[in-house]
Amino acid sequence: MTGGILGFLGGIGLFLFGMETLTAALRSLAGDGMRRWLLRMTSSPLRGVLTGAGITAVVQSSTAVTVMTIGFVGAGLIGFSHSLGVIYGANIGTTVTGWIIMLVGVKLKLGVLALPVLFVASLMGILGEGQLARVGRMLAGLSLLFIGLDLMQAASVGVQAYVTPDWLPADDWAGRLVMAAIGLVLVAVMQSSSAGIALTLILLGSGALSFGQAAAMVVGMNVGTTLTGFLASLGGGSEMQRAAVANLLFNVISALLAFPLIDVLAPLLHNAVTGPDDQTALVLFHTGLNVLGAALFLPLTRPFAALVIWLVPDRPVTLATALDPQLLADSGTALDAAARTATAITEAIGQALQAALAPQGARDLRPLAALPGQVEPARKALETWLSRLHLPPDRPEPLNRMAALMHLTDHITRLTARSEERGRIAHLANSPRLARPARAIAAALIMPRKADQAARLFARIRGFALRHRRGALLREHAGLISSADVFRETDALRWLDRVAEHAERIAHYGAQAAGPQMKDVRPV
Repeated sequence: MTGGILGFLGGIGLFLFGMETLTAALRSLAGDGMRRWLLRMTSSPLRGVLTGAGITAVVQSSTAVTVMTIGFVGAGLIGFSHSLGVIYGANIGTTVTGWIIMLVGVKLKLGVLALPVLFVASLMGILGEGQLARVGRMLAGLSLLFIGLDLMQAASVGVQAYVTPDWLPADDWAGRLVMAAIGLVLVAVMQSSSAGIALTLILLGSGALSFGQAAAMVVGMNVGTTLTGFLASLGGGSEMQRAAVANLLFNVISALLAFPLIDVLAPLLHNAVTGPDDQTALVLFHTGLNVLGAALFLPLTRPFAALVIWLVPDRPVTLATALDPQLLADSGTALDAAARTATAITEAIGQALQAALAPQGARDLRPLAALPGQVEPARKALETWLSRLHLPPDRPEPLNRMAALMHLTDHITRLTARSEERGRIAHLANSPRLARPARAIAAALIMPRKADQAARLFARIRGFALRHRRGALLREHAGLISSADVFRETDALRWLDRVAEHAERIAHYGAQAAGPQMKDVRPV
């Protein structure tokens, strides 16, 4: 008996490790193409449901899909109500794992066949590089998953002595509530609804559970899978917290609706098509539970979004608000957050300069004085964020974005230092000839242009500064202005030239840091 329990626990461990390896490899193989597809296909909640279900079925991780979606919400690329469609769909897509486990793992028992595949996959992962290594890790994860399932099924005979229908709560309302609580705790501990479903299917197939008890456990697991994300979001930003609250409410309400229907649905799930097979009926119930929830919530998406926003109001906004620690789970989304933070810092500098360079009656120097206290913490947070990112060495696109962000941060640092040169800024603001190009730079920092447009604008401003600097030296040589005046004029023109250069580089690297998914998408 002890050996059976130890084998059962070992099978669960192998399954969990295989699932984690498989998910990580699938996400890595999907790459940035998955992110671009997700962004393009979330223009409405209904399309979000279909896209969320499809991508989650491919990458086997509803958490990864949710994190990417919330990153898009934070960047203003999609609305929060559209992201809810993806959350509904991700809950449906994650049930595909149950079908794979039931049809391929439980029915066919591929554990023995998976052993030679695991050997080849291990060699691919160890000796290969790039895509070959990723495919090897994917196959290794899949093999471990099936081996773990076989080990669990083989050991289930020994477990039956401990887990029997008589030992468990009765198959009535009170007993099913206890079974739902057991399912919730199991998934919260294992942090994998797939492992919970696999465990339930095996216990159901061995006769340790009745269908009603297993269905109640699945209802609890559906809620339990949201608790980890909810607790993890408590220290994150408002967008991540709203997604976690929405996911929790979606699953809780779906569970409350499905729980009383277990006895009603049982005869329908054991029909002439599926036969008396409890395992097939259970997987159908799991999928139907989430489809029912999506069908209920989809027409109510807008009021539901308003309710979640009311429950989780916006926090005080800082320049580094986008740097939510939860977004580090996906490197592409983390790069998006870094690019958004760099844009926020740049816009803050532009607004402070615009206020300081305004005409005399509208001039306000307070934003410029407060700028160091705003920018410096955000810039340090951005540098720390970039240092925590780990990118695959064979993926040129994220590496290029990372390099662009490092250059961008450097030019933001230099631009911040230039904004502290108050005397030169004041000279530019009071000069009828120089104020206009200086204000044009500030406006371009607030409303970023395309890289080629910015290059032309700043080239003209730098040419203007060079011509006027030469003119000032000629006027001083002719005795038309004093030496003190020519120093003030040339210092201000040098400031204009350097700031135009930094602004042009910021526009250039900002376009690279934004990534290709930003080219065809306008913020909502």
